[in-house]
Amino acid sequence: MIPPRKTRKIKIRDLVIGGDAPIAVQSMAATRTIDVAATIRQVELIQAAGADLVRVAVDNDADVAALAQVRKATAGRSRLSVDLQENWRLAEKVAPFVDKVRYNPGHLHHHEKSLPVKEKVAWIVGVAKRHGLALRIGVNAGSIDPALDARFGEDHVGAIVQSAVDHCRIVDDLGFVDYCVSIKDSDPRLVIDANQRFAAARPDVPIHLGVTEAGMPPDGIIKTRIAFEQLLSRGIGDTLRVSLTLPFDDKGQEITVGRQLLADVEAGRFRSVPPNFFNQLNIVSCPSCSRVENEKFIELAQEVKRMTEWAKEHSITIAVMGCRVNGPGETDDADLGLWCGPTHVNLKRGEETVGAFTYDQILPKVKSEVERLVAAKRNN
Repeated sequence: MIPPRKTRKIKIRDLVIGGDAPIAVQSMAATRTIDVAATIRQVELIQAAGADLVRVAVDNDADVAALAQVRKATAGRSRLSVDLQENWRLAEKVAPFVDKVRYNPGHLHHHEKSLPVKEKVAWIVGVAKRHGLALRIGVNAGSIDPALDARFGEDHVGAIVQSAVDHCRIVDDLGFVDYCVSIKDSDPRLVIDANQRFAAARPDVPIHLGVTEAGMPPDGIIKTRIAFEQLLSRGIGDTLRVSLTLPFDDKGQEITVGRQLLADVEAGRFRSVPPNFFNQLNIVSCPSCSRVENEKFIELAQEVKRMTEWAKEHSITIAVMGCRVNGPGETDDADLGLWCGPTHVNLKRGEETVGAFTYDQILPKVKSEVERLVAAKRNN
């Protein structure tokens, strides 16, 4: 049920993706990278589950030093990818310890604004060339260049796809070919639309599939399945990740679920989606990574889900995000948003900030906000 793919082949060390190569399955370490022992254990756990690639995040020099130790301990067994997020200049420092670098086009607009984006991309590509690395252009729907978003008006998906296409052109002009693209969002319908549009515009570029911040099982698996079934069956997708909010010791489930979804689509085992699936309570939560500054985030997401079970029939979206990098922007589209810091949780009502509360204070605040939202919907 997966037709032949038209993309070119690229190499991530000895791993080939694209074209007729097997569809790769990957995951991301949820531990803080500076916790070397925990991160090594996490990488090995994910690897033991059958991962083709494991991604980690770096945000500062301390993370880079820790990454060097992780690489030394896992070399020969694990292929590593690094997530640069906002600190694009770390590419040079992490290059000796990884096989692939991911950068987010949207984040390149926010730092060192005096430098043209093309210069930043050229610098990253230069690092990749010198060290024999692959690249991922990782477009996230929640962090698009505001000018590009404004240009496309109400066609937000158009802006997202154009961001990917523009960066492919920049990288192409630099003579670099070992790159893939990901276009992610927490809504599988947007993921389907955006990836179909991108594949039509650039059928040659390998695509990494994922529904970001899909949440906790089983809903997170259902959202991911929706996107993967629709895209893989159209020949779109060369590598994939299932992003789930899970306890650290269970992170290998992302690989297990990913392989099962892939096997199901290959065998034609599709699942129906209830017609009201998107008209009920929707908990959006990130899968955690090294940027999370308090591990209570995972417990908080689970508590929010349990506490709001009574409102499951109401069309309300609650986003629970684990860090300051993705948290502020990724919660804007939710009716209620939480993004977590070391000691406090920031609570938002749409784009409006309600306040910052300790982990002990936040749940009653969320409860009252949900009650208010439900009452407002009933009155309408």
